[in-house]
Amino acid sequence: MMDDKVVPELTVDDKIVTELTIPEDVAKALLVVTNSSSLEKALEKLIELAKEAGGRLDLSSKNVVTTVLQLCQSLSSISYRHLLLLSLKVLRNLCAGEIRNQNEFLQQRGVVIVVDVIMSIGLTPDPDHAIIQIGLQLLGNYSVDGAERQCDVWYQLFPHKFLKIARVRSREICDPLCMVIYTCCDGTDELLMDLCSEQGLPILIEILRTASAVGLKEEWLKLLLAKIWIEASYFSSIFSKLHSYPSVENNGGVTSVANQFVIEQPYLLSILSEILNERVEHIVVSHDFASSIFGILKSAAVVVDFSTRGKSGLPVGSAPIDVLGYSLTILRDICASDHTTSSKEESSKDVVDLLVSSGLIEFLLDLLRDLEPPTTIRKAMKQDQIKEGTVSSSFRCCPYQGFRGDIVAILGNCAYRRRHVQDEIRDKNGILLLLQQCVIDEDNPFLREWGIWCVRNLLEGNAENQGVVADLELQGTVDVPELVGLGLRVEVDPATRRTKLVNVP
Repeated sequence: MMDDKVVPELTVDDKIVTELTIPEDVAKALLVVTNSSSLEKALEKLIELAKEAGGRLDLSSKNVVTTVLQLCQSLSSISYRHLLLLSLKVLRNLCAGEIRNQNEFLQQRGVVIVVDVIMSIGLTPDPDHAIIQIGLQLLGNYSVDGAERQCDVWYQLFPHKFLKIARVRSREICDPLCMVIYTCCDGTDELLMDLCSEQGLPILIEILRTASAVGLKEEWLKLLLAKIWIEASYFSSIFSKLHSYPSVENNGGVTSVANQFVIEQPYLLSILSEILNERVEHIVVSHDFASSIFGILKSAAVVVDFSTRGKSGLPVGSAPIDVLGYSLTILRDICASDHTTSSKEESSKDVVDLLVSSGLIEFLLDLLRDLEPPTTIRKAMKQDQIKEGTVSSSFRCCPYQGFRGDIVAILGNCAYRRRHVQDEIRDKNGILLLLQQCVIDEDNPFLREWGIWCVRNLLEGNAENQGVVADLELQGTVDVPELVGLGLRVEVDPATRRTKLVNVP
C-alpha cells in the first residue's frame, strides 16, 4: 500500500532538507502545475506567474490557493521560514485583484491560516519582519472592495493581534499594517468606528509611535490618517489622548511629557500637513478637524517660548514649536481650498467661515502685532531705536523660520473673495500691519510674496480698504530699497517704536 506522505528532497538556502514531510497530493499538485523538479522552484515560478492578471486568472482554475494554504499549514516549524515566505508571496500575488482566488481564499479560511502564521512564526521574540510584511500585504490584497472579506480579516485581528503587530517598530511592517486597516475600514463605517473606539485607540497610538520612531510617511499611512482625522470627526478625541499613552523607551523608562506635548503629536500634525498640501483640492475637511487644529494652535501659542529667534524651518525638534508651526501650515492649506464643506456636516457653513467666526482673524493679527519687525525693516531703522540681534521687551521673535509667513498666508487665503474677512481685518486695524509684511525677511522665506498676496486680496473689490491705503499720511519715514517698487516707505511711531508702511506721496 502506498504511503500517503512523500519526503521530497528540497533545496533551501543551499542546504538539503530531507526531514520535511508534506502531504503527497500537495507537493505533487504544485510540481505538476508548474512543471518543476522541486518545491522551491515551483513556488518561485508561481510567484512570477501570479504577477500578471492572465496568470492569476489561469491559476484560479487549478485550486492553487487551496494547495498553497495546505502547504502553509504543513510548514508550521520556524525552521522552514524560507518556504513559508515563498508560499505567502504566492498567495499575495494570487489575491491581488482576482476575485476567484479571493473567494477561494475565503472558502478555505485562509485568513485564519495566515494570521496563525504571522502570530506563531512572525511574532517570535525576534520578529520575522518579512513573514509579517508579506502576510499583511496578502491580507490587504484580499480585503480590497468586499465587505465580507473586510470583516473576515478585521474580526481575526481586531483589536489584540493588530495591537501586537503595531508594537513591532519596523517600517516594513507599519506600512502594510496601515494598508490592511485602511482596506478593511474603507466604506465600512462600523469598522471605522471600532478603530476609533477605546479598543482601537491603542492600535492607532502604537502605529504613530512606530511611524515616528522610523520616520514613516508612506502612502498607506497617509490614506489611513486622512480617513480617520481629516475627513471624519475623530481627531479631537484622539489627539488629546496621546498624553494618556506615554512613550516607553527600550529600557522601560517612560519618556517625560514636555511642555504639554508629546513627540508623536507634532509628527502626526506634520503628516496631516503633508496630506493637505499634496491633496488640497481633493480632500473634504470636517468641521471637527478644522476647529480642533485651531484649538491646538491656541494651546501651543501659550506654551511656546518666543524669546529666542528660530534658526531653522520645521521641524525644529521642540514639540511645542513644531505643534505651533504644523497647526499653522494645516490651517493655511485648509483656508486655501475651495472644497472645504463636507456634505455630511449638519451645517452648510464653509470651514473657513467657521474658523473666522471662531476668532481666527483676531488671533492671527494679535500674533503678528507682537512680533519684532521683519529683518528688512529692522536693518533700516536707526540703531538707537532697535539694535540688530536684540529684541525689545515689547516684541516677540519668530520661533521658527517661516512663522511670520505662515500667519500672513492664512490671513491672505481667508481674505480671498471674502468681503466679511476683508472688512474684519480693516476694522481690527490690520491693513497697515499687513502692508508691513510686503518686504524681504531673512527669517521668513517668501514673506514678501505672501504679503503682496494678502494685500491684494484685502483690496480686491473693497473700496473701503482701498481708501485706507490711499489716505495714509507721511509722518516720518525710513527708506527701504525693497519698498520703492511698491511705492511705500516705513513709518516709525516715535511713541510706541512700532513700524508701519505708508504710501509715498
